[in-house]
Amino acid sequence: MKKRALTIAGSAARGGAGIQADIKTFQELDVYGVAAITAFVAKHPETNQGIFPQSVEAIEAQIHTMLTDIGCDALKTGMLFTEEIIEAVAWQIDQSGVSSIVIDPVMIGKMGSKLLKDDAIQALKANLLPQATIMTPNMYEAAYLLNEPLDALQEEVDLIDAARRLHTYGSQYVLVKGGRLDGPAVDILYDGQSLYRYVAPRIDTIHTNGAGCTYSAAITAELAKGKPITEAVLIAKRFITAGIVHAVPYLNGPGPTDHAAYRKFGEQTVYMEEIL
Repeated sequence: MKKRALTIAGSAARGGAGIQADIKTFQELDVYGVAAITAFVAKHPETNQGIFPQSVEAIEAQIHTMLTDIGCDALKTGMLFTEEIIEAVAWQIDQSGVSSIVIDPVMIGKMGSKLLKDDAIQALKANLLPQATIMTPNMYEAAYLLNEPLDALQEEVDLIDAARRLHTYGSQYVLVKGGRLDGPAVDILYDGQSLYRYVAPRIDTIHTNGAGCTYSAAITAELAKGKPITEAVLIAKRFITAGIVHAVPYLNGPGPTDHAAYRKFGEQTVYMEEIL
């Protein structure tokens, strides 16, 4: 039977992030993808409003339909935005019986949109992160979760320290992404005992819109297919690296990664090593 994956996240009108990125990634990695939309992200030309949350009832209905009618081998969360949405999603995940859960703590979009309200951070820590198989913060998100300045993580050793500290929040694995470090693109994975280092070449481009969504979706797809965490992360980093190499420029602002690049152009030079 074809494996199935659920994304619970926002809809990004620009097409490169959120559920659009997730569904494209699921398709490319040969899992059947379904989405529960938590909010629509698009800039209204007159009001300048950019985020349109869905009701808790609508979100619960979407998740219920997926779990009861289709089934789920792995799921991920992205933009959840409010405390109420986080609490409702966390309860449904707890009741779902799904064992592979990827939490991408989406907070700030590439276009500057604030994608998590300030009063929702505690709900994320208390209700959602303890259920995670793996959480996937970038450097800024890791600092924010640790109540540090956003520029607190400057070197690889800071990623390691952040991964260790974030692990105390309850996630089985923590992947801290070092996309904004100087030098190679280094990510650190920690399971409470062992540390793993994932390294890819640095790609000089602004076109990385949705890279975090795509990365976590690729991890979700591989977990749905039964891959162990360390291998799922390695495949996902190869997938996103290929997407960044062949990114799609937009008319305005950062463009998205090419979700078909991994299939079309093959694997990128990415390696993993255990460092402790």
